[in-house]
Amino acid sequence: MDTPKTLIYGHRGAKGEAPENTLASFQRCLEHGVRRCELDLHLSRDGELMVIHDPTLKRTTGRRGKVVEHEASALATYDARSSGPAWPQPCPIPRLDELFEQCAFDHWQLEVKSASRVRAARTVQAIQALAERHGLLDKVTVTSSSREVLRALNELTPDLSRGLVAEYAWLDPLKVARHYGCDLLALNWTLCTPERLQKAQRQGLHVSVWTVNEPALMRRLADFGVDSLITDFPGLAVKTLNA
Repeated sequence: MDTPKTLIYGHRGAKGEAPENTLASFQRCLEHGVRRCELDLHLSRDGELMVIHDPTLKRTTGRRGKVVEHEASALATYDARSSGPAWPQPCPIPRLDELFEQCAFDHWQLEVKSASRVRAARTVQAIQALAERHGLLDKVTVTSSSREVLRALNELTPDLSRGLVAEYAWLDPLKVARHYGCDLLALNWTLCTPERLQKAQRQGLHVSVWTVNEPALMRRLADFGVDSLITDFPGLAVKTLNA
């Protein structure tokens, strides 16, 4: 089977098929032969990197409070099946450390949401330390839409690859990406015109487009020449792009 030119990233693992950002979801992504993933990080109260999208626990675990108000040891027992597809077994919130150990991805997009200057600094330094410990520095790109996070990456962890998450067109994403020395542009698919794509690629950016779940849209963006697609349905993307 030919490898498609457009790479595939599983969004929060395989968000359309298993509870998002859980070990089950990342394992499902790997089962489809998709060896790249995108996930979200928040720090626990004691400074561990936890894999969860929202700053609060309500949507995915049904619990109250913020991630940052709980110790990692407690968070790692909370069942994160409350949203998304039904799943037979409990799916605790994973530590990033655990995923690095158990999932052999070729590349990881680690998204860090907006943060204060202090929190941004702590988060990017924790990511660098963990990636170094697992020998994954060259397999990780830290992405964010937050200026504080991008600034911290630039100043404190210049060895980490970084990417801009661009959701709206009110700021020129290429200018912002250049300003922060980004290697990757994670672009909302609605912003991906052939002109913007080519301009970004000429600037040396890997353009990763999200969240792409319709086969017709997958084919169209692949025809445009995007470098990668981020999808909730990695298995469907493999079938579509190999067809």
